[in-house]
Amino acid sequence: MKIRDIKGYEFIDSRGNPTVAAKAVLDDNTSALAIVPSGASTGKFEACELRDNDADRYFGKGTLRAVENINEVISSLLIGDEAYDQAAIDDKMIRCDATENKSRLGANAILAVSLSVARAAAKSLKLPLYRYLGGSVKMTAPVPMMNILNGGAHAANNIDIQEFMIMPVTCKSFKERLRVCSEIYHTLGRLLKAEGLSCGVGDEGGFAPDLDNDSYALEFLVKAIEKSGYNTESVKIALDAASSEWYDNGAYKMPKRGTEFDYKGLTEYYEELLSKYPIISIEDGLGETDFEGWKYMTEKLGKRIQLVGDDLFVTDEKRLEEGIKNGSGNAILIKPNQIGTLSQTLSVIRFAQKHGYKTIVSHRSGDTEDSFIADIAVGMNSEQIKTGAPQRSERTAKYNRLLLIESELEAF
Repeated sequence: MKIRDIKGYEFIDSRGNPTVAAKAVLDDNTSALAIVPSGASTGKFEACELRDNDADRYFGKGTLRAVENINEVISSLLIGDEAYDQAAIDDKMIRCDATENKSRLGANAILAVSLSVARAAAKSLKLPLYRYLGGSVKMTAPVPMMNILNGGAHAANNIDIQEFMIMPVTCKSFKERLRVCSEIYHTLGRLLKAEGLSCGVGDEGGFAPDLDNDSYALEFLVKAIEKSGYNTESVKIALDAASSEWYDNGAYKMPKRGTEFDYKGLTEYYEELLSKYPIISIEDGLGETDFEGWKYMTEKLGKRIQLVGDDLFVTDEKRLEEGIKNGSGNAILIKPNQIGTLSQTLSVIRFAQKHGYKTIVSHRSGDTEDSFIADIAVGMNSEQIKTGAPQRSERTAKYNRLLLIESELEAF
């Protein structure tokens, strides 16, 4: 099945900022749209998100250049090519871009096309997208890492840790996991309100109150779990420290609480939190260039909890390979727009799984109604998914897609 047309568009994301969408049309008139997200706390090694830098439009954040690259360059490059050969399509765009970080065409332009072609190909074959991606293997829905309280760059409050998440670890179905998380989320809202604290939400839908410190936030999570009728054996806590935001010349300077650590001191701080709270996962516990610190932290904590590299690995197989050789972390966050093509995203998932690293497919803080990552998580049998609170439609779109997929898997 050949590609007949590709069209790019400037859309907006959940923060009201421009992003890129693409629609692929195949010879059988099958068409599909894909919309890419955008991050706030981005790793320095991520693929380039091409922006216009025109101060007269969207404060410089416009994406008309990326859209033009789809319509003027990528479209003519791919029209007539085989839609079912995803690797060849993605490789052709990578070679045309010819930069290390996809800065010529823009990773946002390349990814929009990559995802739209895959979605159209699956539709043409009358396959669910997750089956097109993963084949006929046995598939299960992932465990949600639900962000219910926000700090860091995702909220204008005084908490340094960026995300406080809950993970229902004993539920057998995704439907039950989602229900448990949603009940705890609403209970947390009631607890905050009873204390006279703000119930406003951050970029990913989690509550963003001003709290005295990280421990106070964790106390609220434990209380919400227990007030909802659950316990900390069945529901655990996960953190995204986003510590690359704190890293400066070998030191970790927490901007909101004014505390400074070296990597050993910050690891000791995490150990202190682990001794008090049911934490089973820490993401970006140390900075994206601090491989020495990551090795130390993994030696200290890696047998007890999941240590997730996001900014450290940026969905890049070469960086993951370096991390594996260095003994850094034991899990990787998967964000397609960090690397810029579907093929590379799936390849790094397979590479991580082959080497015993857990994979967590993730949204971005500036996301869209596109639910593609739900199909990636199921199709690739990723253990977990991050897609925010059960509160904003760009987040609930992924949860609702997973509910639908699970019902299809049960009937399969």
